Amino acid sequence: VQLQASGGGLVQAGGSLRLSCAASGRPFGNWAMGWFRQAPGKEREFVAAINWSGGSTYYADSVKGRFTISRDNAKNTMYLQMNSLKPEDTAVYYCATDRTAARAMGVPSTFKFSYDYWGQGTQVTVYS
Repeated sequence: VQLQASGGGLVQAGGSLRLSCAASGRPFGNWAMGWFRQAPGKEREFVAAINWSGGSTYYADSVKGRFTISRDNAKNTMYLQMNSLKPEDTAVYYCATDRTAARAMGVPSTFKFSYDYWGQGTQVTVYS
C-alpha cells in the first residue's frame, strides 16, 4: 500500500486548506485512516481519524470545530478540510492506515503506533 498526501501549502491565518490522501496498491475501504502532524522539534501528534465507513470520526481538541475528516472509498481517498487555520497548525501533515478490524469497524485510534502504513507528508505553513 502506498499513501500519497497532497494539498499542503502556505496560507494566511484564518484561511483554509484541503488535504488529500490517495491510497494505491490495495483498496482501503476496510481500514480506519488517520491524519497526524509533526512540527519542527516536536513529536508527531494525532489530528483526526475516521473509521471505514466514515460513520465514526475523532479529533484532537486543538482542531475540533475547525477541521473535518472525510473519505471517499470509491476513490480510495481521504480528506482533511482545515478551516480557520492558525500559525500553531504549521507542521508536516501525514496520513496513515490502521488495518485492525475492530478499530476499522468501530472507533478509530488516536495513537500513532496503531497505524502501519504512512504517507510521505505534506507541508502546511500558516503565517500571521
